[in-house]
Amino acid sequence: MTGSSRLLPRAKELAMSPTVGRTMPRPLFAVILAGGVGTRLWPRSRRRCPKQLLDIVNRRTMLQNTVDRVLPLIPAERIFVVTGAEYAAQAHEQLPNLPEGNILVEPSGRGTAPCIGLAAMALAKIEPEGIMISLHADHVIANPDRFRELLQIAAQTASSGRLVTLGIEPTYPETGYGYIERGRYIHRVSGVPVYKVAGFIEKPPAAQAAEYVLGGRHFWNSGLFVWRVDIILQAIQQWLPELYEQIMLIGQAWGTPEQDQVLAKVWDGIHNVSIDVGIMEKAADIAVVPADIGWSDVGSWASLADIMEANGEGNVVLGDTEHLSIETRGSLVYAPGRVVATIAVEDLVVVDTDDVLLICPKSRAQDVRKVIDKLQALGRHDLL
Repeated sequence: MTGSSRLLPRAKELAMSPTVGRTMPRPLFAVILAGGVGTRLWPRSRRRCPKQLLDIVNRRTMLQNTVDRVLPLIPAERIFVVTGAEYAAQAHEQLPNLPEGNILVEPSGRGTAPCIGLAAMALAKIEPEGIMISLHADHVIANPDRFRELLQIAAQTASSGRLVTLGIEPTYPETGYGYIERGRYIHRVSGVPVYKVAGFIEKPPAAQAAEYVLGGRHFWNSGLFVWRVDIILQAIQQWLPELYEQIMLIGQAWGTPEQDQVLAKVWDGIHNVSIDVGIMEKAADIAVVPADIGWSDVGSWASLADIMEANGEGNVVLGDTEHLSIETRGSLVYAPGRVVATIAVEDLVVVDTDDVLLICPKSRAQDVRKVIDKLQALGRHDLL
């Protein structure tokens, strides 16, 4: 198999011996996936500047916040970002403390499995025995200290060869998330129980989601993963063999003058597949660490309102917006540099940008995607 001999025998050797005679902990690496187009926070988030590159939550961008969150645990030289070619310059500008080579550029969007495979290949050349923590650049975590503690617990579990995910303890029956079913108890690390994953469930209907919350055996699927570099490469080889061969071809040219040319050529033939569908729903030895960390994937303006601090009237006013509220309750208002007056309204989303004004009930915030579809049908790509 083309390129397999460069990584696979060593990966098998490591997998056969979880400790591999090590006296020191395996080094941790963070891989931040930052290539999405972020249409769910339209019109503020656009293809030219998606939400992970915006300072919506605070004065730091979501990408910068993600790096800040792991820096106390992982040094900058071991933090990597995978992003699209159109966002690479912005990522470099926002993260000047990261080495230039730590921004990995995917020529085009192909889903999370190819992104993770590309990063794992790059890390294997640095430290094949390392622990890779896969994060998303557009998540919000209210309790970063606890998050880092749980990452260390997950890393300890992953050292033995398991794929590990952080399962978010659900607080309400969300139908927009996938769920993880808890299986048998594995062990306890620093007082935290770790369980085998019994299964992954795609976005369930409301009644089923309510049962999951009440039953206490299901978690939200956060998309936060921890594994050994060699183990995830083995999993890709087993479950996505074509992708594995393509990643190995890229690996042969990695660090050479032909790197970019080979990457572009091979990447063009890679199929779009998520790590959940491609690996996690098929693999057997997966562990879940329960996580109560104040997590949100900020999937809509309404979910952003839920995690931000509201004023005395229950309104969330973002940025340097001046909101004149008369009998207005439970609304989100975002109009930087503008004055917005609202009278006798409740539970609205008001988002004003230079060229678009969005107004909708918070309960319909997910329907922003319908606006995106309509703009595409109308050929208004200037607004996307």
